[in-house]
Amino acid sequence: MIKLKKFKSVGIVGFGAYVPAGRLKLKTIARAWQKDGQEVERSLGLVQKSVADKDEDAITLAVEAAQAALKQAKLDPKKIGAIFIGSESHPYAVKPSGTVVAQALGMDNNYFCADLEFACKAATVGMQIIASMIEAGLIDYGLVIGSDKAQARPGDVLEYTAAAGAAAFILGSRKQEFLAALEHTNSFNSDTPDFWRREGESYPQHAGRFTGEPGYFYHMKKCLQGFLKQTQQQPSDFDQVVFHMPNVKFPQKLARTVGFSTDQLKTGFIVKDIGNTYSACSLLGLCLVLEKTKANKKILLVAYGSGAGSDSLSFKTKPALLKRQQTKTCLANLINQTREISYTGYLKSSGAIQ
Repeated sequence: MIKLKKFKSVGIVGFGAYVPAGRLKLKTIARAWQKDGQEVERSLGLVQKSVADKDEDAITLAVEAAQAALKQAKLDPKKIGAIFIGSESHPYAVKPSGTVVAQALGMDNNYFCADLEFACKAATVGMQIIASMIEAGLIDYGLVIGSDKAQARPGDVLEYTAAAGAAAFILGSRKQEFLAALEHTNSFNSDTPDFWRREGESYPQHAGRFTGEPGYFYHMKKCLQGFLKQTQQQPSDFDQVVFHMPNVKFPQKLARTVGFSTDQLKTGFIVKDIGNTYSACSLLGLCLVLEKTKANKKILLVAYGSGAGSDSLSFKTKPALLKRQQTKTCLANLINQTREISYTGYLKSSGAIQ
């Protein structure tokens, strides 16, 4: 049984994001498979997704996001005591992504490190681990990154939404001003095989509509309800909420079901612009909220990972956030800096064809 206690000395001291400029229109994918593009857009609620270049992978995306987080935090990378990278698309089956990123950032060699996998919630697991390590006094700063160059079999429905991007968060102790204080976290998990990829397979498989009610909705609702009950809070207590966004309709339906409004969702609702970036998805939504919100606002982040489980984390923004909000290199700018690509170009960048 998880015992929820309010964190006393953990908060976000820096965050950063990276979204590749490439954009693939859903109509372009539909045309390649002789489907109705307008119907696909209506069904999923988005018109395009972000696509990484052929020389980009989960590691390079992670480095870009982490560099932005370090710049905002104005922190010497050698002070970081732990790095955890959550991804479904680690470039190596046997070789950590974390050590490569740490080396690129100029971190010291004395740090805790692990690559994490739990579908789209692997990075929030990393955030929970780092927060616990800071609260226990093991480290002063930790870096967690959600990064994916998401895979989808050509012609599969996942191809319309599986996108690329990365988000990085530096959590710290009270040795530095918090941009947002971490208050509570909890999780809800079960063995629900709605989505999977075996070792050696290039693309994931999924159980179609089974991924909805038994997967996403069941776990997200249970996690949310448990969180609100144990912390004795109501949906109206939060100014902003970020749910995992596999498409446009799922998080909107969930919000209505558990009592949140579309206004609480809209600031971090990034899926409509770039698709589902898997392990980076909910964290990119949190980045966007932190770029636009003010001090003393309460934010609830709820991630979902197929297989299956959900994590909830709540934050309260601090006055220091207003001094550190970026204007030139922010996520909002990356979303708008786009370059449309062809379906053939997409297949080449994803490695499906040479």
